[in-house]
Formats: sequence, structure tokens, C-alpha cells
Amino acid sequence: MDMPRSSGILLHPSSLPGSDGIGTLGKEAFRFIDWLESAGQTLWQILPLGPTGYGNSPYASFSTFAGNPLLIDTESLVREGLLEQSEVRPAEKSAPASADEPVQSDEAAQTDRIDFGSLVKEKIPLLQKAAERFLDLLAQNNPADDNQHRADSYAEFKKKHKFWLDDYALFMSIKELYDKKAQEEKLDGRLWNNYWPRSLALREEDGLAQWKRRNKKNIEIQKAVQFFFFDQWMRLKAYANAKGISIIGDIPIFVALDSADVWAHKNLFQLNARALPKAVAGVPPDYFSETGQLWGNPLYDWKAMKKDGYAWWVQRIRHSLTLVDYVRIDHFRGFEAYWAVPFGEKTAVNGTWLAGPRSAFFSAIEKKLGKVNLIAEDLGVITDGVRSLLNEFGFPGMKVLQFAFDANEAGGAGCTNPFLPHMYDKNCIVYTGTHDNDTTQGWLNRASEHERAFVSGYLSRAVPGVQLKDEQLCSALISAAFFSVAAFAVIPMQDLFALGSEARMNMPSTSGETNWAWRMNADFFDSEKAQYLKHLSRLSGRNVKEKRN
Repeated sequence: MDMPRSSGILLHPSSLPGSDGIGTLGKEAFRFIDWLESAGQTLWQILPLGPTGYGNSPYASFSTFAGNPLLIDTESLVREGLLEQSEVRPAEKSAPASADEPVQSDEAAQTDRIDFGSLVKEKIPLLQKAAERFLDLLAQNNPADDNQHRADSYAEFKKKHKFWLDDYALFMSIKELYDKKAQEEKLDGRLWNNYWPRSLALREEDGLAQWKRRNKKNIEIQKAVQFFFFDQWMRLKAYANAKGISIIGDIPIFVALDSADVWAHKNLFQLNARALPKAVAGVPPDYFSETGQLWGNPLYDWKAMKKDGYAWWVQRIRHSLTLVDYVRIDHFRGFEAYWAVPFGEKTAVNGTWLAGPRSAFFSAIEKKLGKVNLIAEDLGVITDGVRSLLNEFGFPGMKVLQFAFDANEAGGAGCTNPFLPHMYDKNCIVYTGTHDNDTTQGWLNRASEHERAFVSGYLSRAVPGVQLKDEQLCSALISAAFFSVAAFAVIPMQDLFALGSEARMNMPSTSGETNWAWRMNADFFDSEKAQYLKHLSRLSGRNVKEKRN
């Protein structure tokens, strides 16, 4: 795996500024790429791109293949004549066209946190309206305008993505109706496997055929909305790559029960005859939680998957690598062994470790796709078996500096803590923190005096008379990441600006309204911060463009 010494920023598109109530794939995303280029950075790491379900988590998606409609830029649809300006949210005061232009006012720079409840109610119907108009235009079949190009592009998209798109569009068309019905009946937790008519839940041929006939238009609208997403995303990715910026994507190892993936491929999951999980995913109790973490995802039937060479996973990874340049797999440990909790348990305590597919899985992936750019999320308690798997296939792992000064994380290992920079080898990615951690400044604010002294002493290399001030520690940790031997250094946008806990992206094992809702404001496109990153990269030998004959 080619990993030139590089650095960049962790920022999900939803956190960008803009007028849609959420960051989108529109002008502010392109502006962010321009800012990365001005900062001399060559990596942009994001979270999963799928449509978000319960709790608004990108890690609980209705599809592992589909794109999140909420990220579609409505202003772009206005320019394409598919929406009227009056139909979208009133535009914010004009944002600067480039990173060098100042924002017009503090007011213009401010953005609110994402209100997912309101956003879904407002934006999804708007996107469906645009999709309906798009389909009406295609139906006119007028070669004298742009419709033919649109029609060709749409037909190509549907053909290329048919392996997941048909099932997803069908699933969402059914789901919308029965979700609305369940809400009207004030019923919670009603999913396809416990609420839909049996013929639809179990995909009986006659039931599906009848639904398709009656809901042909709605199904097509779902496909058109996905076309909008993929069209916008691939334009953005091409722009980033042309600027020398690679995108690091993210896929969770498990998928949501409430997903087209499970509904369409029941045979690949550990489900009973009623399509209920036999057991669900989680992790056992540890020093973070006395009861462990109960994620609730259905577990794979690895034996069934092995029979066709893990074809579903091959498609998943191949598809992901068309959208991004590197793929981080969340909870990599699950390929070696996974924690199976009997369905219906209230906590993860009564689970058991079961063997994952191990080397056979990755050998099958390499056979079909060759060497792929996979990054292993290898945090938490990592066994010798996991280490052996990483070494066998050469996958880079993760290092998180917030864990470096935590004795618990290293089992009391002190200055041999594997997250301390002097313990790294180059085949890894270092972060100050991740989407699941507090911001680095928030973590420092909560740290004990002893912990802050440890951080200061380590970062100042215990030089006599040198003591870093508290306000210097966040930037010093960023420097430590850049100057480490790790091939990639990635910094959350919140840490670059030393934001406190109020800017935290997610609190694991909670579903609070603040999770996944943080957004930056327009004045984060700061030329001084860009020059700081550029200087830091130069000094640490990152993002150097090699001269080639």
C-alpha cells in the first residue's frame, strides 16, 4: 500500500458551513479543498457517506452503498433548473469566493448545529420534488437541449450501480410508507422485520411485483435522488484529486438491521426464520464501561459468505474505493474475532467471542481486487491474532495521541505506551483524536494536573527549565503528530482551532441530539492557520511532491 509521508484534516462534509442546514457537496466543500491546498495538505478524511438512520449516526446507515441525500447541495439543483431559489432555504450572506477573501461579518460566518429532525422533514421532500422534475425532463426526450446528456448519464449511473441501487430504491420506497404509518400509530422501533407485511418483509415474489407496479414512480425518484448525490460527490472527488488531495473514507465493519443490505441479503446474516437476529454485535465490558457496548447490529454468517468468495464484501470494498482513495474499516478486530450477544439482552455482558473469517477473508479480497488501500481501526484491546492479521496483509493501523498519556489504555505501560510517538513504526496513521473522542482541548481541560504535566514533559523532551503552558499543549500535540514517523498525520478540524468539548462530534453509546451535529463556521477558512499547517508540513517533511523524470 502506497502511503507517502502526508498530512491532512478530519472533517465530515456535514460539518461544513452553508445554507442547507447541514454541510453539503456544494461550493463550501470545494472551498474547503481550496483551503487544504493553500495549507499544503494532501489528505481529507471523512466519515461514512451513507444515508443516516437512527440517532443520525453515519455508522448506522440505511445502506452501505448509497449516499446520504442530506449532503446533496440544493443550490446546485437550483442552478440545474430542478428547484426554484424560493423553494430552498434562504441563502446566507454571500460567503467568500476564495480562502483569501475575508468573510463579510461575524454573523455571516456563524452556522448552527445540525437540527436533523427539521432537516429531514424539510430537505427530503425538496429533493424528491427535484427528482420528480428531473424525471419529467428526461421523459420529454428533447435532443435539442441538455436532456439527452442527462438521460445518458442517468442511464449509465443506473446500469453501473444496479447491483445495489434496485434493492435500495425498493427498500426506501416501502420504508417511507411504513415509517410514516408507524409514526401515526405512535409505534416505536417498527422495522421491516417486525412491521411490514410479510410478503414485503420476506421479499415474496408476488408481493414485491405488486409493490413495484403500484409504486414505480416513487421507486424511480429514490434512484434519481441517489444520482444527484453520486454526481455531486464524484465531481467533488475529481476536484480534490486534481488538487493533489486524496480522500480517506470510512466504512463500519457491521451494517444496520434497518438497512437495504440486510433486507435484501438475509442469507448473509445470522437471522432466524422471522428475520430477527439470532445474536447482535457489541464489545465486552472494559474500563470504559462495566456493561460493555451493545451495538445491536446483526452479525454476518461468515460461512455463508465464504461460499461465494465473500462477493458482497468484494462489491462493498470495490464500490467504496470508487468513492474515496483509502478506506478505513471501523472495528477491524471483528475480522479476527467478534463479540456475539444473544438477541434481546439489555447489555453486552453476556456475550461470547466467536472466530471471524481471518486470513481467508482478506485473501479473497486480494484475489478479486489486488492490493487495496485499507486502513485498520485497531483501537481498543488488540490481540496477538489481530496483530498477526495486520502484519500478514500489511494494513496500517491507527495511533491516537489522546490515548498516549492514559495509563489505562496501555495497561499501565507508562512510557512504553504504544500510542506515544517514540513507539511508532511508519506503517500507521496518527491522530490527535477521532470523531469518538472529546476534542483534544476538551480532553486537556478535563485532564488532571499530573496528566498535563506528563504531556508537557514529554512534548518538551524534558529539557531542563522548559515547561509548556496549558494553552500551548494542543498545538504541541499537533506538532508531535506531524513530526512522528507515522506515514499519515490527520488532525480533526476542531483540534486545529483548539475548540473545547462543545465541538465534540460524538459521544459513543449515546444518541443525544448533539451527536454528529457540530458544524464549523466560514471563518475557519483561515489563511494564518493554512500557513501554519503549510510550515509545519514543510518542517516535518510531509506532503513533499517528489520530482520524477
